[in-house]
Amino acid sequence: MNTVRLRLKSFTFLLVKCGSLSAAAPPAAARCDSRSPRTVFQCVRTMASISNNNNNNPEMRPGLNKARQREPLRRVKTKENRGKERDLHGPSTVYLQVVGAGSRDNTASLYVFSEYNRYLFNCGEGTQRLMQEHKLKATQLDSIFLTRMSWQNVGGLSGMILTLRDTGVPECVLSGPPQLENYLKAIKSFSGPLDTIKLSVQPYTEEAYSDDTMTVYQVPIFAQSRSRNGSPRSDRSSPPRGPASTGMDDTCSNSHTGSPGERRGVTRDPSLVVSFICKLHPKKGNFLVLQAKELGLPVGTAAIGPLVSALKSGRTVTYEGREIRPEQVCTPTDPGPVFVVVECPSEEFVESVCNNRQLRRYQTGSSEDPVVLVVHMTPDSVLNTDEYKKWMERFPSTTEHLILNEHVNTFHNIRSHKIQAQLNMIHPEIFPQLHSCSSKELQAALHVPNVRGECLLKFQLRPVMEWQRDCIPSCNTEEFVKEASEVPNFLEEVDECRKICSSDAAAGPHGRGEKYPEVVFVGTGSSLPMKIRNVSGTLVNISPSQSVLLDCGEGTFGQLCRHYGENVDQVLSKISTIFVSHMHADHHTGLQMILYERRRALEVMKKPFSPVYLVGPAGILTWLNQYHEYCEEIQDHINFIPNRSLCDGAEPPTGRTKSLIKALLKKNDLKKFETCLVRHCKNAYACSFVHQSGWKLAFSGDTMPCDAFVHIGKNATLLIHEATLEDGMEEEAVEKRHSTTSQAIGIGMRMNAEFIMLNHFSQRYAKIPLFSEDFTDRVGISFDHMRIRFGDLKILPRLIPALKTLFAEEIGEMEGRRDKRELRNLAGSSFEVNYEGKTSDTSRAAKRDQREEEEEATRDVETKRLKTS
Repeated sequence: MNTVRLRLKSFTFLLVKCGSLSAAAPPAAARCDSRSPRTVFQCVRTMASISNNNNNNPEMRPGLNKARQREPLRRVKTKENRGKERDLHGPSTVYLQVVGAGSRDNTASLYVFSEYNRYLFNCGEGTQRLMQEHKLKATQLDSIFLTRMSWQNVGGLSGMILTLRDTGVPECVLSGPPQLENYLKAIKSFSGPLDTIKLSVQPYTEEAYSDDTMTVYQVPIFAQSRSRNGSPRSDRSSPPRGPASTGMDDTCSNSHTGSPGERRGVTRDPSLVVSFICKLHPKKGNFLVLQAKELGLPVGTAAIGPLVSALKSGRTVTYEGREIRPEQVCTPTDPGPVFVVVECPSEEFVESVCNNRQLRRYQTGSSEDPVVLVVHMTPDSVLNTDEYKKWMERFPSTTEHLILNEHVNTFHNIRSHKIQAQLNMIHPEIFPQLHSCSSKELQAALHVPNVRGECLLKFQLRPVMEWQRDCIPSCNTEEFVKEASEVPNFLEEVDECRKICSSDAAAGPHGRGEKYPEVVFVGTGSSLPMKIRNVSGTLVNISPSQSVLLDCGEGTFGQLCRHYGENVDQVLSKISTIFVSHMHADHHTGLQMILYERRRALEVMKKPFSPVYLVGPAGILTWLNQYHEYCEEIQDHINFIPNRSLCDGAEPPTGRTKSLIKALLKKNDLKKFETCLVRHCKNAYACSFVHQSGWKLAFSGDTMPCDAFVHIGKNATLLIHEATLEDGMEEEAVEKRHSTTSQAIGIGMRMNAEFIMLNHFSQRYAKIPLFSEDFTDRVGISFDHMRIRFGDLKILPRLIPALKTLFAEEIGEMEGRRDKRELRNLAGSSFEVNYEGKTSDTSRAAKRDQREEEEEATRDVETKRLKTS
């Protein structure tokens, strides 16, 4: 088998060499796999054919055109039936489901489902990851509603938009503050073109949003602090623009009459939050077949159709001289329940919320549609105020209240907890147990029926109105350990591993060695956050008082919360420097949350605030400046040092930059901090830094093998190098400008690094990557929440047998896919057809593998990987 594999690899190399032209294809062609559910190999073949033709001719790129025109199957089927179905009734199944319960590691977000539409209320960091883990399909979203232009609410929106774009979703409506328009313009600085998805922004100043499920009315709320002459801002509004049939009076408009001299809505406005009043469309009663038969109606014949239509419309009919009334054969019409989503982020908004006329309409009994649920995205400090409590009590006694804030007790990222509990069995110090993020303060005492949010908690609106808790995930460490213990030979490997580690520790004078530096792998996956591996982030604790964060992908703060628990504020307060390698979203969209939470931590700990040193590409400053102008203040959180100013041979930095570099080195007790351009996208950098005590760390960011990086990382104590793809996928690595496992190890050998940690794995290697023949006792693989000191480096290779045993099934599946990929590459498409036709069992297996690879390709959508501008 080894001989066959060697021959296959040799042939694959020839294919790579012969197809090298495809690697030079322009980004538009290279991204074909992200818009069409085809295997990676079909995409490579398509790219090769495209590169040999006229790339600018649309007719020569049918794959791309087809992908752009295709809509998800659910959308197509639904559109075919919506017209006739909506004439008969509204949706029969509707429920709200908590995604993020509002805990510190997962901000509040709400998913709403009907058989016609899917909605999301707020999209903070980690929302996409939770939806992927719990099978809430983000690719089926029709609308996203944002209550406030705060990073807590929009931190995951850019990543969500990129996923929607790259999976072929044709359109999504964004509703909320008018600054959303500018936010979308700003994210193009790192997202690239968004032309293939129609993003319709509907600010509160426009008419109500309506589709096949419900009508949503936006209610602007302005903080009292922005009022004129010290009085609360008026919420008077102009008459609604929609038709009178909407049933809303002139207090439920979506316009706001601003006062003279006020800033226009396109600029940053922290005084604005938007509430949402959501009314389901009426659902006509069900036709009762048995009762109709008893009354002699022609059930089962063609004549029954017009009679049913008339009766369900509320009209009395006469059949064979007998008058039949609707109530005799139909259940009552459901007029359509109403639910309200309210965010009251601080006490400055309390009076405006409590006195708002649009919301008050549902408290006084003047509405014919009583509100059945109010969702409060409101901290307990506000819930505890007398005014807010009284406002809640003014709703009818039948109204339910759902509270989403930090005072919750729930687990969100179950798979992350599970794998960490199992890895902890191998080495408790290197793989520490994770923490929950529940507040220990007493919850506000409320005098209305209320439920605290939990991940996946449901409130069903139709067909039966009720709370449903059966989907709430369980996080039972004992069960996770028991499952791992049943893996064949795993406990034996764990015992052997512990014996070896104990003997090594006894032989050495310092056990695990010095406590610092300590490296915590916060996120070790590429492209987009997934249930097991989050995107890039590595924390280097240099000393008891200083830390450097290397890259900062979406969800980095949440990962730190789960890793450190109650001590997360202390950790944040020590972060003095953040290095951002390049402007792909999976490397920097967690930055804002880290900066805001760091300031909060310093305030809580009563420590003086000082900006972090942000070392990054020039594009990061452009993005932060735009976010500062349109959304929230952020500029005073950073002292910016351009990556290029730290390159060998760069132009001498300006006076301010030079002083910041000097201060950075002094703050972190470093001798040197170097960067270099690498082979990935435009303005992508790697870095290395040397401590005063002599150790050196080199960090690759994203790159193909790069000589410049070898130079600045020479003789590193620890090299952290990306290994996105397995060996045998060199052609795809060139296409995506990443490294394979052996390429990363080769760079470490040329660098003469003492130890090489592989990182940034494609999400197809969710649990463990495939090992190459180049693995030595100087190579280790990273996992999320892995914590190592330099004294641990000699231990890491000793863990590999236990890791291989724990994940033997996954490794076997990946090796099987690799073998079949090599066979396909060897024999071509004709062999593929013959091979799949051998037996029905083989055919089913091949189809299953193809589905798996298509799913992996979708997960591994790196929306920016070929972007060079």
